Amino acid sequence: MANSFIKDFLLETGALARFTFRFFREGFKPRYELHEFFRQCFFIGYRSLPLVAITAFIMGLVITIQSRPTLVEFGAEAWLPKMVSVSLVREIAPVITALICAGKVGSGIGAELGSMKVTEEIDAMEVSGTNPFKYLVVTRVFATMLMVPLLSVMADAVSLYGAFLGANIRGVISWNLFWNQVFNTLVFSDLFPSLIKTFFFGFAIGIIGCFKGYYSRNGTEGVGLSANSAVVVSSLLVFVIDLVAVQITDILGLN
Repeated sequence: MANSFIKDFLLETGALARFTFRFFREGFKPRYELHEFFRQCFFIGYRSLPLVAITAFIMGLVITIQSRPTLVEFGAEAWLPKMVSVSLVREIAPVITALICAGKVGSGIGAELGSMKVTEEIDAMEVSGTNPFKYLVVTRVFATMLMVPLLSVMADAVSLYGAFLGANIRGVISWNLFWNQVFNTLVFSDLFPSLIKTFFFGFAIGIIGCFKGYYSRNGTEGVGLSANSAVVVSSLLVFVIDLVAVQITDILGLN
């Protein structure tokens, strides 16, 4: 049982590595499918924005409300905007955005490509002389790499606005004072690492979703399994990438 699990894991890892190398080999060679790329940006970015915005707003509001009693207990209520802004921008907003995209975008890509695989649409594209990998995989991975960072920036802004409203539920803080404290606290080392790691979040979500869907099998049942495994694996990779990013920024002294 254990040997079979290890064997399957190694085979899956090797197949994913070959799939990733193929992406880098074909992703930067012409012909570029710009129309499909922009179409995927619309589906991934614009249609995910409402869910990301609502979640980010609630997270900013809840974290502010939950943090206030502890700060009041230590007489540090004035630090509330500073603490919440650093927490949201550096960690919470990027990770929550990536997890939402892993659930919505990753499952969508896995199910879409999986259904195309089981209905032999991908095979038909290969027979007709079209490069399905470049058209289906490269465009989707690049779209997730572009859209996840943009969604993360939007989540930062919306969550900070939620934090402002949360700070005024039990207390009173002016608009100018709140944002002055936020922008005086946030520095380059807070923004840059959190933005850079979202590119890797987007790459992981896109490549896993495409990999699971592109090699889907066992008919319609396999489509569901591909979508489910795409969400699970990409969500796990988001946490692994976040852990590595935190370690790197700590070594570089950016924390």
